[in-house]
Amino acid sequence: MPWQSSSVNRNIPSELFRTTKISIRGFAELKDKDTQSPPPRAPFRKRILPAPLHENIYTLPNILTFSRLLAAPAIGYLILHDSPQWALGLFIYAGITDLLDGYIARKYSLQTVVGSVIDPMADKALMTIATITLAIQGALPVYLAVVILGRDVGLAISAIYYRYISLPPPKTFARYWDFSLPSAEVRPTEISKWNTFFQLALIGWTMGMPLLKGSGGLELEAALVGMQYFVTATTVWSGLSYVFNKDAVRILSKEEAKVKELERKGMKSGEGGGQA
Repeated sequence: MPWQSSSVNRNIPSELFRTTKISIRGFAELKDKDTQSPPPRAPFRKRILPAPLHENIYTLPNILTFSRLLAAPAIGYLILHDSPQWALGLFIYAGITDLLDGYIARKYSLQTVVGSVIDPMADKALMTIATITLAIQGALPVYLAVVILGRDVGLAISAIYYRYISLPPPKTFARYWDFSLPSAEVRPTEISKWNTFFQLALIGWTMGMPLLKGSGGLELEAALVGMQYFVTATTVWSGLSYVFNKDAVRILSKEEAKVKELERKGMKSGEGGGQA
């Protein structure tokens, strides 16, 4: 019937309007949800490595020590080429610088970690090269050369090990050889200091023997043999002292390294203020 179809037609717009209204409301709700900011995330903490501490390694004591390190191969060359005068003269220079660098470092507070490493390194390089070349020339007994070199090789291996385990991360080849990064401190034992003196005296005496021929040769040779036995005993003793002395090698903590760096900077600023 006509009136029924018209009633149906009148209901169609109202239903359409209601459906559209619901759709618009749902779209608005979805839009509001999309525009809302996401809940805050927990902060991500990055592991920040502390900046490595550097120290000034270009000091006069370190320069003197480094010159002694360079003098070692030159002395070996002079010994092999039968130039005892020049070898002994350069050896005396090395001994003088060995005394001066320590005195200057203590008096003017110029001690550095690298100095504590390269100072015994220079002594060992000098002793190693001089011992090998003198043994080749027959001026030094082979057994004594083996004792001296064996002790030094053992100490060198220990130094490499302690440097590696004490170096703060990252452990790279460049950082390993960057001695301005303090990590471990070597403290020579008392007998080791005396043994170094006795060894240097023996090496110097052996170098000078060709220059002393004709002046009490037999007595000097007998005294030299006694000195060789004595140095053999002190060398073994000094090597064992590093094994049983817990304070010979000390690994620096981060706090100790930082305190040393701050003290060094404070001394430098104080010296600058005094000069001004």
